[in-house]
Amino acid sequence: QVQLVESGGGLVQAGGSLRLSCAASGRTGSMYAMAWLRQAPGKEREFVAAIRPGFGTTYYTDSVRGRFTVSRDNAKNTVYLQMNSLKPEDTAVYYCAAQIAYRSDLRRVDGYDYWGQGTQVTVSS
Repeated sequence: QVQLVESGGGLVQAGGSLRLSCAASGRTGSMYAMAWLRQAPGKEREFVAAIRPGFGTTYYTDSVRGRFTVSRDNAKNTVYLQMNSLKPEDTAVYYCAAQIAYRSDLRRVDGYDYWGQGTQVTVSS
């Protein structure tokens, strides 16, 4: 079992920044990847960014590349999502997710085994 707890969401004006954190506990040594996904009202959940903790390899969806940065602190079992130059279309509930069974395609929403409860990010125009 892996438990994930997100924090850091909130309300910010367009152009501003937020940093989300995801603290993992439990079988953290078995995680092949950790990711951030988001779901806006009336839309399907979508991939945002991912990192493979062992190698530090990162992946981003095109709409956030260059604005968002995913990183990890292995000693703290924590993954971060630094979000800069936020846009109103970034408004969503952001979820942290963990993969304990290896899958090559990190962009698949159904490819994650554990999920956090989500944190709301609202970007005002």
